[in-house]
Amino acid sequence: MSDPGNSGDALARLAAVIESRLPARGGDPDKSYVARLLHKGPDAFLKKVGEEATEVVMAAKDADHGGDRAKIVGEVADLWFHTMIALAHYGLKPADVIVELERREGTSGIEEKALRKALAREGGGH
Repeated sequence: MSDPGNSGDALARLAAVIESRLPARGGDPDKSYVARLLHKGPDAFLKKVGEEATEVVMAAKDADHGGDRAKIVGEVADLWFHTMIALAHYGLKPADVIVELERREGTSGIEEKALRKALAREGGGH
């Protein structure tokens, strides 16, 4: 198993490969699965995100009934991969998600939800 301390580096390396497949960077849909999804546009890769999220749920449900827990890891990897394609399309990086997770660190979900509601009220419901 790899060192979890390098996980950010692994995500950054994968993000760089995905970004290199963007149509604006010359990604060739005939040679790359990622480039093909990006070339097809958001409907293609967002459909994959939905499919992979469902597969995570199914793998977890199977694990609850004696199935292989390692399948959850594989399905989450597929989900993360496809969400990284979405991030790249929208000009975002995994580091942006990490920053948001760090911002939330130490804030309970109840407090976070209350803060969002208060901000929405102040902003006229947006």
